[in-house]
Amino acid sequence: MAVECGLADASLLRDGAPKQLSLSEGREIYERYLKRPAVAGGPKPATVKRYRPVMNKFQDYCGRHKIQCWNQVNRNVFDGYAAWLDDESYAYATEYLELNTVKQILNHLVSEKHLPASVLFEYPMQQPDGTNTYCYTAEQVRAMLVLCEQPELRWLQYVVLGLARTGMRISELAELRWTDINLDRRMITLTDERRTRRNRDVDRRTVKSGYSRSFPIHSELEVMLKSHPRSADNLVFHGPRAGRIKPDTIRNCLIRDVLHPLAEKFPAEYGDAGIAAGRLHSFRHFFCSECANAGIPERVVMKWLGHRSSKMIRHYYHLHDDESHRQMQRLQTYGSSSD
Repeated sequence: MAVECGLADASLLRDGAPKQLSLSEGREIYERYLKRPAVAGGPKPATVKRYRPVMNKFQDYCGRHKIQCWNQVNRNVFDGYAAWLDDESYAYATEYLELNTVKQILNHLVSEKHLPASVLFEYPMQQPDGTNTYCYTAEQVRAMLVLCEQPELRWLQYVVLGLARTGMRISELAELRWTDINLDRRMITLTDERRTRRNRDVDRRTVKSGYSRSFPIHSELEVMLKSHPRSADNLVFHGPRAGRIKPDTIRNCLIRDVLHPLAEKFPAEYGDAGIAAGRLHSFRHFFCSECANAGIPERVVMKWLGHRSSKMIRHYYHLHDDESHRQMQRLQTYGSSSD
């Protein structure tokens, strides 16, 4: 009956059909695999955390479409899921991550003999190239810092300044410790601790690239750090209630208390999405753009940001309209406008 009503795959009723693996059971198997130690090639905790909402979303989609087991996941399911993500206005990079994660799960379940090889199928996807993340302008960042001079937003001013003057990811800023900062040398060092033998009770910091890096402290940030009070937890930045920074909380506060109030001053126009389209990662783009406009060599910025490929940096190396016009005027002119 279920097959006749289109609620189950006809292959499930065939004689000798392979054992069916439920979505929940397959997910548990894959999550155990993700928890393997770093020495065995296990991913960083942040990566594991990022996969959870991806798997939740796919399971919810499958539940709405009566897909109960991994044996039923095929090209048609992928097409439908991709179309749903598109209808929900997810970015291309997000759609790529979601579908690629599900492909990885299927491949792992087959490699571990939990599923037959017959469930695999070709599903070529073009990897995202470039970026459409909004990039703040210097004027916008200055306006944010001024707005955050209000006592109740002072904590957010520190965060904005820290992100704009270092290019750090919000996860890196949230874990920045005073022991990472050498004010005498004016340097910040982010150490990847996955391979260090630290106290088990202390969270090991992991850097996305997997490599430790150091970079100089900007003079504006140095002034803030020297006057910034220190807390017992050794963390430099804190949230609105003086607790540990939570990226989701910071993002919501930035949108509500800063970007929306400034949206009228910096509206969307002439193809520019406007400041309201900005997010926390936009500060990283801003930092790279400032470096490019200042003529800082790409290889130096690569080192500061912890990128191993110059292709990644080129995503950030674009000029704002004002700077682009200024550079155009440097070109030599030939003849007169009356010619």
